[in-house]
Amino acid sequence: MSVLTTSSKGKLALITGCTGGIGIATAKMLAQHGCSIAVHHSSQASKAKADALVAELTQHDGVKAAAFQADLSTYEATKQLYDDVVRTLGNPDILFGNHGAGFSKIGPTGDIRDISPQEFEETWRLNTGTNYYLCQLCVPYMEQQKWGRVILTSSVAALTGGVIGPHYASSKSAMHGLIHWLSLRYAKDGICSNAIAPALIEDTAMMANPSPELRARIPIGRLGKPDEIASIVLMLVQNGYMTNKVICADGGWTGGGL
Repeated sequence: MSVLTTSSKGKLALITGCTGGIGIATAKMLAQHGCSIAVHHSSQASKAKADALVAELTQHDGVKAAAFQADLSTYEATKQLYDDVVRTLGNPDILFGNHGAGFSKIGPTGDIRDISPQEFEETWRLNTGTNYYLCQLCVPYMEQQKWGRVILTSSVAALTGGVIGPHYASSKSAMHGLIHWLSLRYAKDGICSNAIAPALIEDTAMMANPSPELRARIPIGRLGKPDEIASIVLMLVQNGYMTNKVICADGGWTGGGL
């Protein structure tokens, strides 16, 4: 094995939002490299998809997987998810915080009065607050074993303001500050912390029906594919020198990340 990479074989990844396009692609790619997967899904409606994914992942030699349902809009359910994962599969070595939602869409020309303080807080709690709580729960074990990976799914909206609204864009921007602090604090303990800021990825709930105007914003001329985001996650898992980065994967829409 090259000194530039770290094997993911035998590691356990907790992937939230694991039944969406990016989550499924990432779970499959990590499992192909010997990583066990805690498959989080949010509701009974996604149970069949989660169970089918677990069955596929466990076809790989040495790979364990189990499905866990949790509504990550609450801190109580977040703690229960973590406890269930530890009890069933063990402590996560890798946290891929991939859950989130856009809530109301007012667009880049919307009226700020259309997003109430209550909806703003709900958006932040789901997109940022429970990701923070999972970091708080998972990092101590990573620190103890001197190896860990924290990877959060942000959005190009954190860099541009986006097409949903201020509640969503600001909740994603907050992830960047969290990643910067985590990296500076825990990098010496072998924990690499990074975020990925995708834009317009096909086969995801947010991009179920993108407008021609949105498609036209992508210089590469097409939407991104979940596998293309998954490959970045794999690189961040395997590369122990990559930390404190926000990687913008947007087909050339923006000039760079942070």
